[in-house]
Amino acid sequence: MQEAFKKIITEIGEDINREGLRDTPRRAADAFNFLTRGYKENVDEVINNAIFSTDTDEMVVVKNIELYSLCEHHLLPFIGKCHIAYLPKGKVIGLSKIARLVDLFARRLQIQETLTKQIAETIMTSIHAKGVAVVIEAKHLCMMMRGVEKQNSVMTTSCMLGGFRKHSPTRNEFLSLIR
Repeated sequence: MQEAFKKIITEIGEDINREGLRDTPRRAADAFNFLTRGYKENVDEVINNAIFSTDTDEMVVVKNIELYSLCEHHLLPFIGKCHIAYLPKGKVIGLSKIARLVDLFARRLQIQETLTKQIAETIMTSIHAKGVAVVIEAKHLCMMMRGVEKQNSVMTTSCMLGGFRKHSPTRNEFLSLIR
């Protein structure tokens, strides 16, 4: 990967031997590995048996989980927040595991629409919830720094499964709680 970054830097017309750039290929490779570390993780290891029995069936909401991802079309960051809710059916998941699942999928080359769905389906499958809702709001640097250069645009995606899809009062309660 270092050689690839060295070639990219040279191709844009820079001198790879310039003092400020000598270690950049290594640093860029390290950064890119960190930003895409989700490929080296799997759901079972992240959850790590942090699923617990419960007798509650009330909505569980975790909001404002920050996320950082890379757009698969331009390799530029998108940055935002994720709001998640689920309706337990005898099981709850450890709170930190929810944020870790967001990171697992966000730290891959992504589009926001797919990221939203992956998070929702994984939580649904992991705890067999009665419903899962995920909303992501993010700013995309591919839209802000290039192309149309719109600085204040925010993309919002949602995925509603089970009770959140079938029952509008449940969905509306979630949406009111995250606003």
